[in-house]
Amino acid sequence: MLPHIERSRYDELMQNNRSKDSPHGEGINSTSSGINREVISVSELNSSARRLLEGEFPMVWVEGEISNFVRPSSGHWYFTLKDSSAQLRCAMFRNRNQLQKVQPKDGLQVVIRGRISLYEGRGEFQLIPDHMEDAGDGALLRAYEALKRKLQQEGLFDEANKKSIPDLPRHVGVITSSTGAVVRDIINILGRRFPAITISILPVQVQGNEAAGHITQALAFANNYDLNPFDVLLVTRGGGSLEDLWPFNTEEVARAIAASDVPVVSAVGHESDVCITDFVADLRAPTPSAAAELVSPDQRDWSDAIRRNQERLMSRFGARLIANQKHLLHLSKRLRHPGQRLQEFDQRLDNLELRLLNKSRFDETERKIAQCQQKLITALDRKVINATNKLHSLAQKMDTLSPLATLERGYAIASPSRSPEKVITNTGRLKSGDLIDVRLQRGRLTAEVKDIYE
Repeated sequence: MLPHIERSRYDELMQNNRSKDSPHGEGINSTSSGINREVISVSELNSSARRLLEGEFPMVWVEGEISNFVRPSSGHWYFTLKDSSAQLRCAMFRNRNQLQKVQPKDGLQVVIRGRISLYEGRGEFQLIPDHMEDAGDGALLRAYEALKRKLQQEGLFDEANKKSIPDLPRHVGVITSSTGAVVRDIINILGRRFPAITISILPVQVQGNEAAGHITQALAFANNYDLNPFDVLLVTRGGGSLEDLWPFNTEEVARAIAASDVPVVSAVGHESDVCITDFVADLRAPTPSAAAELVSPDQRDWSDAIRRNQERLMSRFGARLIANQKHLLHLSKRLRHPGQRLQEFDQRLDNLELRLLNKSRFDETERKIAQCQQKLITALDRKVINATNKLHSLAQKMDTLSPLATLERGYAIASPSRSPEKVITNTGRLKSGDLIDVRLQRGRLTAEVKDIYE
């Protein structure tokens, strides 16, 4: 029996098809030949029924087993969907079946979304699907959504709980299968971007019933590894079906990641695949290769920054050295040699002696001269000591500003091999292949120019 609303539409349709000439509204005309009825064609009836079904039934989800599957040259799919007591004809057209991940075959249990229709040519009731999924995937999706809601309500996805990823990790742990393209890609990318990073592969099963336990154990091991602690962990694998990725949608793996003291990056499957680990991890990467790039700095950027800082340091050092040299020259001009002071005192002493010869009190004058000599010697000694101390202080300052002292702090002085007396201050006159001499604190070396950075 048709549902109430469909039955009403059917009655209305029939009423419109009755003859308006019937005095009793029953579609009967009295003629000399007897009773006449208004007749519609089979096509009209099937068309009306199709419009009625398509207009009144909403989009429905139906689960059943595929049988009698055929795929003609048109590319459309025709099959029967059945259960233990009934069956339903289905026609999935090419423009929709090309978008499906499931490959239908006889005996496959599926869940289909579609609209009810009627094939007018044979008057067959049928379902027109626009989406098909494996019935097992449907159960997994429901379990996935239930766990996602549960963990979200507990706060495991909150941004406040996320740990920051270090800018330069020294030790990266990769929790994945030890074989396959994923682990090779990660090793290649980390080695290319920053070879100084230590990489440890923690091999685990990434699909199957035991995979979740393996991943959980690897996370626990990484968090308790004290010999060379990990700075970040990559939990990753390649793409696959929902069933293949299911270990990364389990509660035990999600809680192990949330409890990890080491920051965790989740990179599971392709960019379109989203797992529970992506929500609970401290960072989600769209692919395993992207995860390797996210946790490693680019060595070229670091090299450029070091070069810029080195140039800035050398520029400031050169300016400071020039300023100190000027100051030292100024001090040296003000410094009078002790011999010059002695000559002045000797001359003064001679003058005093001449004056004493002209005085009558020679003895007293001589005594005074002796006293003056003693004072003069004492003052001269004090001046000599002060001048000597000042000279030593200036010498120490000169030694501090000396290029040799700079070499002791780890810097080097580069000069062309063909002109070792010159100092290289910029790359303007160098080219690749030039030989340069490098003077260190102890010894010299010759180096060949490979790359020049302006």
